[in-house]
Amino acid sequence: MDKSKMSMSKKKTGKTNKKSKIMEIYKYFLPSAFQKFKGYFFVRLGLLVVNSIKPFVQILALPIVVDELLTTQNIAKIMHCILFIIAADFVLSVLSGFFGNMIERYTTKFDNYYKTVMSKRIMELDFQLTEDKQALDQIELARTGMSWYSRGLNGMVEPLFNMVSSIITLVGVVAIIVSSAPWLLVLIMAILIVTGKVNSKHNEIEQKFFAGLAKENRICGYMGWHLTDFKYGKDIRLYAAKDMMVSKWNYHQDIIIENWRQMGIKQLPLSLFMGLLDVVRDFGTYFYLGVLAILGKISIATATQLFTAAGTFYNCMRSLVINYQELCKRANYAYEYVKFMDYPAVMKKGSKHIEDVEHCFELKDVHFSYPGSEVPVLRGVNLKLHPGEHLAVVGLNGAGKTTLIKLLCRLYEPTSGEILLDGVNIAEYDYDEYMELFAPVFQDFKLFAFSMADNLVLGREEDARVKVVENGEAVAAKKLATKLSEVKVEEVIRKVGLSDKIDSLPKGVETVVYKHFDEEGIEPSGGEEQKLAIARALYKDAPVVILDEPTAALDPMAEYEIYRQFEDLVKGKIAIYISHRLSSCQFCDRIAVFSDGIVKEYGTHEELIKVEDGLYAEMFGAQAKYYYG
Repeated sequence: MDKSKMSMSKKKTGKTNKKSKIMEIYKYFLPSAFQKFKGYFFVRLGLLVVNSIKPFVQILALPIVVDELLTTQNIAKIMHCILFIIAADFVLSVLSGFFGNMIERYTTKFDNYYKTVMSKRIMELDFQLTEDKQALDQIELARTGMSWYSRGLNGMVEPLFNMVSSIITLVGVVAIIVSSAPWLLVLIMAILIVTGKVNSKHNEIEQKFFAGLAKENRICGYMGWHLTDFKYGKDIRLYAAKDMMVSKWNYHQDIIIENWRQMGIKQLPLSLFMGLLDVVRDFGTYFYLGVLAILGKISIATATQLFTAAGTFYNCMRSLVINYQELCKRANYAYEYVKFMDYPAVMKKGSKHIEDVEHCFELKDVHFSYPGSEVPVLRGVNLKLHPGEHLAVVGLNGAGKTTLIKLLCRLYEPTSGEILLDGVNIAEYDYDEYMELFAPVFQDFKLFAFSMADNLVLGREEDARVKVVENGEAVAAKKLATKLSEVKVEEVIRKVGLSDKIDSLPKGVETVVYKHFDEEGIEPSGGEEQKLAIARALYKDAPVVILDEPTAALDPMAEYEIYRQFEDLVKGKIAIYISHRLSSCQFCDRIAVFSDGIVKEYGTHEELIKVEDGLYAEMFGAQAKYYYG
């Protein structure tokens, strides 16, 4: 294929891509928008009618005023025409303002709705992708692309309605111009073609720079959040990190500003050239119509009408070109949102239901490396968890303990090998059902700025309501579920030793955690936060409890109480207990000692403590010295 054909092929592909993006955008957004916000489209239709009619007020009425001034000078007729122009402009402007105000209100609703949809999608995303750079960049592209870059749904619909309005107006002004000055259309069309190509180049530059800003926007968002988050207040102050944080913020802001500056430099010649084209168009129009008037081809009144019609024609044609290009540009930005919403899953999710039996887990030759890394974290792990068994997982930092939990909870997939639940690969089970099996307390657990009760329940009260609905008595069932939930909250709070603390608070369990949104909220200590996290896991009442360093922030007495009640807390459940405090291992049935990504030792406390030169015995002895030495 020769170069010219290849070039044509690329151009066709580009056009097809633009059109297909626009079609995809409209197919994705319009059905849901029309279903939820029908009124918006009727408001848009009303504004379209107003914008289509408005130019003709002066085009049709102004020549009558001019003709009267130059001929009969009928004052009454002139005043009637002027009053008509003023009244029509006033009514149309009021309607335009009213519809515009309504559109602004709908725009806010759109923004909130699609932000909510995106937030839900982010929360449903495979956890592995939340730590993937490409996925994080796509989230940022979707967020910025759907906001001020594309101006949201209204920003995508607006150009389409503007184009329709321009076409309606064009039909009328073309008829007026063709009847008296047809060559004027040729002049304006020639300038418009050049303007369209220049504006297209202008938009291409903007889109190119937009694509390169995702990473910097994400970094600045991260920096900005940490600069103002009270959680980091102590560290920032005590380590004098303020200047460093601000410096890093300024550094990345400068990169963004420089990006925009470079874009402005590249766009400036094009903007100046488009301004020059406007001057050429105005000069050509006035010159051509002036010559026709001098030669007597048209009257002064007609020339006045043609001046206005020519301006309207140019504005409508330019509006068509600009709005189409704007539509392509905004669709390109908003398409990032659609791409994110359709972001491919990385985990296989089956449909097999989990039977209500005592469960058994088995890891068979499990290997794992984090995505994008060649370093193995787990190497051929074989492990079995029997019903009701309590397993302690110990080892040095980086041995793979927490990674094991992430794989078991299906936050990641094994690189090779398999994990079985009751003899079946966990990937074959329904994902949501599988997640219901686990109540974890991760080392880096998070509490929310909600009430303590909400932090424990996390929406599960509704699940309880569904379970106790009988004979269609939904209202009574809801009250019963709420009561059951309150009793259960009190029970788990007592078990973790938070009763005295909560009883001392005026609002009890309804006290908000942190002061982000409530001045009466509390800032719990690290130990209190950890107890709340454990209580949340107990409230879920799942068959598998996972405690990753659950007592790291507790004082010795609180830790002792947790250990003392450990059997009662996880009675009848599979429990996995990760801890650096090896004294806790004595409460477990088996201990798995991890080292370099493998299970180095496995057995009971009594068995492992007797292993000569054993890693567990060495670690236990080293810790015991601090208590007895």
